[in-house]
Amino acid sequence: MARILTSTKSFFHKCVRVWHVLKKPSRKEYETIAKVSAIGIVLLGIGGFLISLITKLFV
Repeated sequence: MARILTSTKSFFHKCVRVWHVLKKPSRKEYETIAKVSAIGIVLLGIGGFLISLITKLFV
């Protein structure tokens, strides 16, 4: 029982430490993250579409 309490307490302290380090991203950082994510989604979509076309042509 004491081990569970100790590990829970340790986890809570780690969470608090991370919370204090966090900061809100600036507008420029947010826009960069959004652009990179959008490019990744588009590339994955194009890749899936091409694979779908190839499988329909050869099967």
